[in-house]
Amino acid sequence: MKKMLTALAMLAATPAMAADKMTVLLDWFINPDHGPIIVAQEKGYFADQGLEVEIVAPADPSAPPRLVAAGQADLAVSYQPQLHLQIHEGLPLKRVGTLVATPLNCLLVLENGPIKSPADLKDKKIGFSVAGVEEAVLGAVLGKYDVALSDVEMINVNFSLSPSLMSGQVDAVIGAYRNFELNQMDIEGEPGTCFYIEEEGVPSYDELIYVANPETMDAEKVARFLRATELATQYIVNNPVKSWEIFSGTSTELQDELNKRAWVDTLPRFALRPAGFDHGRYARFEAFLKDSGMIDSINPVDAITIDVTAK
Repeated sequence: MKKMLTALAMLAATPAMAADKMTVLLDWFINPDHGPIIVAQEKGYFADQGLEVEIVAPADPSAPPRLVAAGQADLAVSYQPQLHLQIHEGLPLKRVGTLVATPLNCLLVLENGPIKSPADLKDKKIGFSVAGVEEAVLGAVLGKYDVALSDVEMINVNFSLSPSLMSGQVDAVIGAYRNFELNQMDIEGEPGTCFYIEEEGVPSYDELIYVANPETMDAEKVARFLRATELATQYIVNNPVKSWEIFSGTSTELQDELNKRAWVDTLPRFALRPAGFDHGRYARFEAFLKDSGMIDSINPVDAITIDVTAK
């Protein structure tokens, strides 16, 4: 008995193993798109995986992938379409996991307005926030209806997508998120209609992904991070009301009607297997960008994404 008590005393005196620290840069301020990350933090799933995760919202939404490429953070939440372009620019990045596994982007018009089909956008004004991939996406959607990009006027409305549409500054916007702008417009009494790009000629893709620098990342640590977010996603799907309470309880700014609606609309789009990926999905989108003239060559899928759980 004495020996057992001594052993227990020695065990109690042994310091707990320090958790591995990780820095994760978000793509934007915290919102329902980041549900699995926040729930994993609040439910202790990161801690259970031996991780101490610092979650950082960026001052500049374009900066996180470049900071990760420069070795200043472990992971960044980014976008599959942009990743393809960034790799062609020479940034040392790869997709290591998926957060939101469907497109959120849509071509948005006023529900009670004159635009009933993308065909009606000929000679009209279309607002956008970020040039580049949006032009390829819009070109594909319009092309299905024999409308060329040169047949519309593109207007940079910065990040005022729904306000520019509701005010009549533009006739449609591309880059609006179906889980946010649609709800925002409905709440403000100006309901909108989305033309879903994956139904209009654009290959489906992962809207939000985790990217890392393959030259410096700790694959085993990333795998533990993804395991924690997988558990969080399972909890969210199984407990949608309770998980909303946990998520929204982290900030009073999240406790409004827009975020509550967006939570419900985003929930079925979270990746249930964040470490897994569809090889064909990445190959098809790379080919789409090549056909659209956005890139000059085709990268193999293993240059774009990796399964960090593979042994």
